[in-house]
Amino acid sequence: MSEYVVHSVPGSPYGRAVFATLEEKGAHYRLAPVVPGTHKSEPHISRHPFGRVPVLEHDGYSLYETQAILRYLDRVVPVPALTPAEPRASGRMDQAMNISDWYLFQGVNNVIGFQRIIKPRLMGQPADEAAVAQAMPQARTVFNELSRLLGGKLYFAGDALTLADLMIAPQIDFLSQTPEWASLAKPNLATWLDRMTARPSFKATTWERIAALAAAA
Repeated sequence: MSEYVVHSVPGSPYGRAVFATLEEKGAHYRLAPVVPGTHKSEPHISRHPFGRVPVLEHDGYSLYETQAILRYLDRVVPVPALTPAEPRASGRMDQAMNISDWYLFQGVNNVIGFQRIIKPRLMGQPADEAAVAQAMPQARTVFNELSRLLGGKLYFAGDALTLADLMIAPQIDFLSQTPEWASLAKPNLATWLDRMTARPSFKATTWERIAALAAAA
């Protein structure tokens, strides 16, 4: 099968979800790094009209939006399957993926993660403490609900890894690097995150590993 090319900013949790999925599938891929701050200008804006990452290219086919990319990969590389066959488990997977997009990232990680990690590491600027404080009520709601949905299961849709875990884990792993994690972490989520980050797919897609791929590109 031909190579998968992933256009992403190194360190992006959304990009990491795609990389980790490709690793789980055993698929060969290449990083085409997007320089931070250039995602809303050419040439990337021609790949993604809304100026976000990642974008996948595969055998002349281009696709953006992380959920769409993950579902595409699960269809074109069907083994191992990362979508449950059972309808209720599949529905739970879909629900968790949407929580990740609409509530875990929007209003939480794009605020707290940005203020605590992106601004100091990539922009050399201090965090806006007021913005972080304002994001915390939603963060608590999100983590309470994710903890409830996970319950005592190994993964969000049951006992097998699915696309939901691969999408949510990079977001939470990113947030785990912030001081706010101590008050947000629930025991079952912390155990689940340890399980996810111990997987070879996550060890191969750390910020440092992807940054090294970007430097070699």
